[in-house]
Amino acid sequence: MAAAGNFSLTAAMAQAAALLAARFLPQREVIDYASASKSDAPSGTARELAERLAGVSLHPLAVPVSDVAGHPEARGASIAGTQVHSVRLPSFVISTEVVFAQPDERLVIRHDAGGTPAPYVAGTLLAVRAVPGLVGVVRGLDTLLLEH
Repeated sequence: MAAAGNFSLTAAMAQAAALLAARFLPQREVIDYASASKSDAPSGTARELAERLAGVSLHPLAVPVSDVAGHPEARGASIAGTQVHSVRLPSFVISTEVVFAQPDERLVIRHDAGGTPAPYVAGTLLAVRAVPGLVGVVRGLDTLLLEH
């Protein structure tokens, strides 16, 4: 079985790049953008990314959320040790970005999807074709891309 929060090939490539970057840049946060009418937060893509990043590396926050002055909830939700922020506004379809940082530099990896199902077709077909040869659960379309 294949389990993925997003079946877009470019979302899978962004996730693979983020997993590579996390090996060297453990400080990061995820920002999830979607339309104002999307009721779940964060998106499956952002949640899966945060969970998968936890398996690579994690650097403690400089200021723990519990020590934030003002409104600690403004720091987002901690998902598997990564702070995740969800923005829900008109004009967004779905976008997910992960921001990595270290002193004096940042790396932003971002995936933007349009409003049609077209971006998900190729990835879904790749997963469907791969499933008969899988043993157990393979997590993430990026994993299937690396194996095929």
